Amino acid sequence: MVESNFIDYVKIYCRSGKGGRGSTHLHRAKYAPKGGPDGGNGGRGGHVILRGNRNFWTLLHLRYDRHIHAEHGENGGKNKSTGRQGADAYVEVPCGTVVYNAETGAYICDVTEHGQEVILLRGGRGGLGNFNFCTPTNRTPRYAQPGEPMQELSVVLELKLLADVGLVGFPNAGKSTLVSALSSAKPKIANYPFTTLEPSLGIVAYRDHQSFVMADIPGIIEGASQGKGLGLRFLRHIERNTLLLFMVPGDSDDIKREYEILLNELTTYNPELLDKGRVLAVTKCDLLDDELIEMLKETLPTELPVVFISSVTGFGLSELKDVLWREMNSESNKIAALTTHETIVHHPKDTLRLRAELMETGDDEDDGFDDDIEEEDIFDDIEDIEDLDDFEYEDEE
Repeated sequence: MVESNFIDYVKIYCRSGKGGRGSTHLHRAKYAPKGGPDGGNGGRGGHVILRGNRNFWTLLHLRYDRHIHAEHGENGGKNKSTGRQGADAYVEVPCGTVVYNAETGAYICDVTEHGQEVILLRGGRGGLGNFNFCTPTNRTPRYAQPGEPMQELSVVLELKLLADVGLVGFPNAGKSTLVSALSSAKPKIANYPFTTLEPSLGIVAYRDHQSFVMADIPGIIEGASQGKGLGLRFLRHIERNTLLLFMVPGDSDDIKREYEILLNELTTYNPELLDKGRVLAVTKCDLLDDELIEMLKETLPTELPVVFISSVTGFGLSELKDVLWREMNSESNKIAALTTHETIVHHPKDTLRLRAELMETGDDEDDGFDDDIEEEDIFDDIEDIEDLDDFEYEDEE
């Protein structure tokens, strides 16, 4: 059996460097027989730093290198010489990596951007040399500070792929075929279930040189939340997706029923996934005629957009990209649609002016204002309200 190169979960042991101790050196020279203390400070120990790197897309490079050690700081020396600082240990991780404490399971940090650096463990500070403790009453201190100890921690790195659209469907629903049809990705495609055993990403080109990322994950089946099939292991990769694309073959016995099963499995895994936008794609429509498609439309869910597609013939793919793009950017559209003259808190002068403009254009039938107000009265009220500070809103009970 060939081992998969896609590793999205790994546990590593990290250790920062300890600080170097300060020196207790006393200066001795022919020209200065009582030179006094000149012991330098110890160097800082190295940090353990996580750094996002877009050139990595799995945690495979950490699977066989699970012990990360930063360098210790060197001790201080004579002539007030500070010890060398320990080298930091950088852990390159793909963007989208979440870090947890391996012992407690507590969330530590999240690396989502290229070049982002997070100090996981700080190196110990170096101790002060005896030169720092010299006083008029204690001119030859024969003691210095030890360096701070190192820090140790076992962490779990969990990769969650960053994508705009996540594909959700049963095995052999046509997810990999769709990704290969819309992008340059080449996932494995075959006519049997569980062809896809690891997630893959594809960049889908859109109009005006725009694009979005689509994530294909292994199929889930009913009872996956109890460990059936491949379980829910790979569903972490759609937790960060903006939109979920549910895919159900057109030749299924009950398309709506299969969609509800998929939705229930997502709810069992993480109820917050229900807050994401959803689109339903009925695949393999090259097996259906126009009359059957019209019949199926009457039985499909109405709470989300539905698109009929065929990845083999290209039927409906342009419409699908339009729907996905619209839904991905629909949040701003929803805000714009909800922001009307009824929801904005206007100054009364602005509100009356808006009412007057609507009356002049004849568009005041459904404007939400009192129809008994005359146009002349509105303009008189506008002239009466001249100072914003003189007007006070009345609290509505």
